[in-house]
Amino acid sequence: MVLIWYYIVPWTINEVRSQANSMLRISKMTDYAIMVMVELHASRGEVLKAHALAERSGLELPTVSKVLKLLVKMDLVDSYRGANGGYCLERKAKDISVAEIIAAIEGPIAMTECSVEEGLCAQEAICSLRGNWQRISIAIAKAMDGVSLAEMAQPVKATTGPLRITTLNA
Repeated sequence: MVLIWYYIVPWTINEVRSQANSMLRISKMTDYAIMVMVELHASRGEVLKAHALAERSGLELPTVSKVLKLLVKMDLVDSYRGANGGYCLERKAKDISVAEIIAAIEGPIAMTECSVEEGLCAQEAICSLRGNWQRISIAIAKAMDGVSLAEMAQPVKATTGPLRITTLNA
């Protein structure tokens, strides 16, 4: 006797594709902030206007202006008024971490709301995962803190060849 089990997936193919493509990600605004910061780093201390930063980064001026406002507020970028005004990095790029840029745009780096602050989750009283989420959030924040803006501005060099996959019994 042979038993055959069928598992019927309750998702449509589009939902499966959506699940496969979902990932932990930063917002577009944060990605744009890093792009703007890299352009400021590339300017080597030159004060750049928002318009020039928008052109260099390929972003829209309103987006660049919004990002710059947040970066100035968090003391990552200096702003200067007047005819010769503009923006430049407040510190050297090697002294600015990716974690700082992300936090300036997104807020604290955390995997879940409860890993930052108590009382934000309705399940908190019955859930014992908060401590583990905090550990994960701290690990991710440390990893991002270990990457400087100067490092982000450098292209990644391929140090190894492509991954070779072998199968057993081959």
